[in-house]
Amino acid sequence: MITSTSNPHIKAIRKLSDVNERAVTGNFLAEGLRVVGQAFESHAEIVEFIYSAELLISEYGQKLLEEAKNAEIPITPVSASVFESLARKDKPQGVAALIRQNWQHLSTFASLQSGILIALEAVQNPGNLGTILRTCDAVAAKGLILLDHSTDPYDPIAVKASMGAIFTVPVFRSNYEDLKVFLENNPKLIAIGTSDKASPTVFEAIYPNPLLLIMGSEREGLSDKYAQLCRFMVRIPMLGACDSLNLSVATGVTLYQVYHQHNIKA
Repeated sequence: MITSTSNPHIKAIRKLSDVNERAVTGNFLAEGLRVVGQAFESHAEIVEFIYSAELLISEYGQKLLEEAKNAEIPITPVSASVFESLARKDKPQGVAALIRQNWQHLSTFASLQSGILIALEAVQNPGNLGTILRTCDAVAAKGLILLDHSTDPYDPIAVKASMGAIFTVPVFRSNYEDLKVFLENNPKLIAIGTSDKASPTVFEAIYPNPLLLIMGSEREGLSDKYAQLCRFMVRIPMLGACDSLNLSVATGVTLYQVYHQHNIKA
């Protein structure tokens, strides 16, 4: 059992809170019963299982430990104080895992005949990104495309907010040029975007299937270059004094309207 927070291996794990360290190692830290459990269910590549016997009191957690042993995953027992030095939760559940990142590539994406893809331009808030991943999972989206200088979906805040969806929703990295080529190579896939100046509203539009929803950044909205890739734009009506919605909320509203309409047609 590792009992020192100064242990070199523990210090290396803590460094994974930094995006550059995650990029170098290709690993990230997932913590908590739900997220680690989803990693097992989704057959993610688990590099190491970390647990604290003092904190691991749930039957489900014990089951995950047995799964790790049966799968011959390297297991690292640590003291409660060491685990708490790794944890982001106020009351950690005693289970964490080092997991390989699983980036997908648009060049290998099969031709989309139906369903929804989502692209985010320069999303900056990892909490928003994680929440959007969770919504993508809820509507069975085919994938999430991160454009330009978007934040890292393997950021601890994004992983936590995704509630395990980081393992169930394919994530792609792309840019304007590659996305344009991707759309040209998939003529059935129609792109739409959102704008506060658009007409119709999200509740009035007729959504093609398959569809790519492109959402702009939290601060600037959708840029002109990405708007030009869209067949049309939609607007979320707002009646109050505020002039914008949180990005994850706006994406959720739009996604569920598309999902509802596609399923009504089905």
